[in-house]
Amino acid sequence: MTTSETRVDAEVWPEGSLEVISQHEADLLKNSSAGGLYPLLRRCMLAVLNSGSEYDEAKEVLQLYHDFEIGFIQQDRGLKVSLKNAPSEAFVDGRMIRGTRELLSAVLRDIVYTRQDILDSGRFDLDTSDGITNAIFHIVRNAGLLDLPTNVNLVVCWGGHAISRDEYDYTKLVGYEMGLRELDVCTGCGPGAMKGPMKGATIGHAKQRVRGGRYIGITEPGIIAAESPNPIVNSLVIMPDMEKRLEAFVRVSHGIVVFPGGVGTAEEILYLLGVLLNPDNAGQPLPLVMTGPTTAADYFQQIDAFVGATLGPEAQSRYKIIIDDPRAVAQEIKTRLNDVREFRMQHSDAFYFNWRLTIDHEFQKPFVATHESMSALDISDDLPPHILAANLRRVFSGIVSGNVREDTAEEIDRHGPFQLSGSQRIMDLLDTLLKSFVAQQRMKISGREYDPCYVIK
Repeated sequence: MTTSETRVDAEVWPEGSLEVISQHEADLLKNSSAGGLYPLLRRCMLAVLNSGSEYDEAKEVLQLYHDFEIGFIQQDRGLKVSLKNAPSEAFVDGRMIRGTRELLSAVLRDIVYTRQDILDSGRFDLDTSDGITNAIFHIVRNAGLLDLPTNVNLVVCWGGHAISRDEYDYTKLVGYEMGLRELDVCTGCGPGAMKGPMKGATIGHAKQRVRGGRYIGITEPGIIAAESPNPIVNSLVIMPDMEKRLEAFVRVSHGIVVFPGGVGTAEEILYLLGVLLNPDNAGQPLPLVMTGPTTAADYFQQIDAFVGATLGPEAQSRYKIIIDDPRAVAQEIKTRLNDVREFRMQHSDAFYFNWRLTIDHEFQKPFVATHESMSALDISDDLPPHILAANLRRVFSGIVSGNVREDTAEEIDRHGPFQLSGSQRIMDLLDTLLKSFVAQQRMKISGREYDPCYVIK
């Protein structure tokens, strides 16, 4: 191993996955062209090694470590990963931090498995709803998320990665209260509202002498550089795209807590509400609580008003807003989990994966944000609420992509901002909501004043 002040060259053995690989897998890893995995692995591994950095924009991270390289050394006793010009923060006294090594191995595991066993195998029909759900099940099972016996205690927490200090402290308090009630936490794995609940839960678990607490992070390659896995994550899963990531969240969760965030959090809310508004899910219990400190009350008021004006009161009835009361949040989720347990027992459904939840194909098809796809979105008043939710979710997804993905940002630099149009009433509501995010500095990236990647007509 060699080191400089900020860069490290090292060789590490994978831990927990792919210690032994086939020749075909080795060729796939080494090949940087013709469909090889090198560019994707480099991006995701850099994100893991960059955990805890002040940089939260993918383009900046990749530029800062433009000379970062990975290599793979296949030996008779297994695979070794070589790193050149890696961030020094991932090492202590010449050794890679063990948690970092585990997450690095998870990257290797998921990207190889997804390419070889899901995308290229022909076993899954990814043009059908059932085929997509089946593929998601296999990815999370391969990642070890479906341990048995399973308790009904996994709470997904959503929220922004660049929130204020008081909002971050509040997420820790909620996580602490959930940890005291022996609830496990799953987030998008990054900083901010994705780290705080995990940090709080570790203390609650320690007080209750909970051993084996689960701190699950679910991410995808497009945003991982802007939301590097936080060091508390002890189980990382990389899904192939945003839609499969969102479906994985709702399939493995037993309840969901939403903290303050920005446009990405709004995307997650609209996704979930769109799923729950599907008539086939009318009786499906899935507790949803939106919460934050007093300073975040306006954020949730604006979200609630937007949901009511676009999706209607039925959508509003599917969640509860609790302001500045961490204990009440944990108590509400814990109590409502009894409904989830009873429902799944009554219908002989699995505790570890929600097979009965109907997710329309409109919510499963990968959406790639381009100028053409964004301008073509149907935002009409006469759409069924769950379909309108799907298209509004795509609007927010495209804005997230323009904010954090370097490839999308480059397209915007070349061709200008996305052009959004639709029902004038809904466009006015959308414009008001997005302007409120900007005014509250919820669209800020790396401390700079936000330059919108969209124009609302």
